[in-house]
Amino acid sequence: MPLAVGTGVVMALGMAPYDLWYLAFAGLIAAFWLFMAAPRGLYAIGTGWAIGLGYFGFSLGWIVEPFMVDVATTGWMAPFALLGMAGGLALFWAMAFWMAAHAPTRLRMALVIAWSGAELARAFVFTGFPWALISYLWLPVAPIQWVSLIGPHGLNLLTLAIAALFARAIPRNSGIRLLPAVLGTSALLSLFVVGFALTAPPADLSNRPIVRLIQPNAAQHQKWDPDLIPMFFQRQLNLTEAPAKSGQPDPALIVWPETSVPNLLHRSGTELGLIAHAAGPAQVVIGIQRFDGRDYFNSLAHLGADGTLKAVYDKHHLVPFGEYMPAEALFRRWNILGLASRAEGGYAPGPGPEIMHLQGIGAAVPLICYEAVFPQDVRGAPGRADLLMQITNDAWFGEWSGPYQHLAQARMRAIEMGLPMLRAANTGVSAVIDGSGRIINQLSLGQSGFIDTPLPPPLPETIYAKIGDLPVVGLLFLSILGLIVSARIKRVDAPARTT
Repeated sequence: MPLAVGTGVVMALGMAPYDLWYLAFAGLIAAFWLFMAAPRGLYAIGTGWAIGLGYFGFSLGWIVEPFMVDVATTGWMAPFALLGMAGGLALFWAMAFWMAAHAPTRLRMALVIAWSGAELARAFVFTGFPWALISYLWLPVAPIQWVSLIGPHGLNLLTLAIAALFARAIPRNSGIRLLPAVLGTSALLSLFVVGFALTAPPADLSNRPIVRLIQPNAAQHQKWDPDLIPMFFQRQLNLTEAPAKSGQPDPALIVWPETSVPNLLHRSGTELGLIAHAAGPAQVVIGIQRFDGRDYFNSLAHLGADGTLKAVYDKHHLVPFGEYMPAEALFRRWNILGLASRAEGGYAPGPGPEIMHLQGIGAAVPLICYEAVFPQDVRGAPGRADLLMQITNDAWFGEWSGPYQHLAQARMRAIEMGLPMLRAANTGVSAVIDGSGRIINQLSLGQSGFIDTPLPPPLPETIYAKIGDLPVVGLLFLSILGLIVSARIKRVDAPARTT
């Protein structure tokens, strides 16, 4: 069990901010070796669960940070949140190991299929949480470009299959097996070669519109302090009206982070006027909360160059326990409310993904915080966009791994869609990302300021943007169905062979 937990921790070193992809891939190989070394049955389940516990416990260590904002009220929940999240997500891997252990033959390939299916399932089940998918280990290097073809789940499948080949090359009781070692090495090299070929060269950014990202750096425990709210709002106004650097054009678009306006939309006439005045001829996107008379929404509003309200987008993929309470009546008995809830029931979800048209900029897919974690939300927008635009308040995530992992998610979405990403974060990391996932400019974590950057052009529509996860889902469904059928046949045939 300790060895399995340690293997999971090594795998988690592939996630930001560590980005040690080579150690993570070695950990994957070790996970397959442990699976083959463990007896079947409950031992296989325990091995899979322990690997998952180490992986999720280490990579999601930031999950305790929101509970530490108000330590006196919610600090006691932090260890339960981490253990519950890590242990719960590890159940998906335990199920994969159990299913693979019941396959009649080719156990490693069975684990490839079942494990890929488990990663796909956790992206959708209970609203989904596809954070730290296995394929993200490739983000620092060229193979990550495969997601523009087959998406993150297709790259999960490919990565696990290559790791299984290497694991097969290292048997327990003899020397290295040559054939699987050669096949694994060839497949790994192909992963890199094709990845390099898929990487678009840096675009010419001359004559592109300038965008300004605002980062006020309001710590979460200070953000809603009545004595500090005016200071943070004025800081954003100052950053908005700051002159462009010498020789650089004025911005055509200014983006503020999530919940950056300290009032409800219908009561923010004064604040919107001040923002429009500070922005001059530029249009502005702001994060704001709104109330429609019945429900509260976490929203993104677009102000035109004349200061008029052009469009409003309401976040539709809400954070369980953060923005709304599942089984609200049950949790209310223990006075456990959502960490970011404004009203008793939290926020209401918006209608779904949208396209927002920004004059002189193009069609944008607006994303609020957590929504950038979900490829299906980005692909769900009605039509082809020119850019992705995320506003977020990563102050909830602390100052270590959480903000960098969230940034990694934004880079993934850019690569999958072949679209530039504008990312305005309250405390950082704010960044302009091109369609190959390169960070063109950024404002580091824990700093206040702004960046003016030419907007990268969109790349040609990717294959993944056109077809999504359907081929991978179909392949995994048929493969898992085959595993189940073959396992049942094995059980039926077993008594006949013994009589």
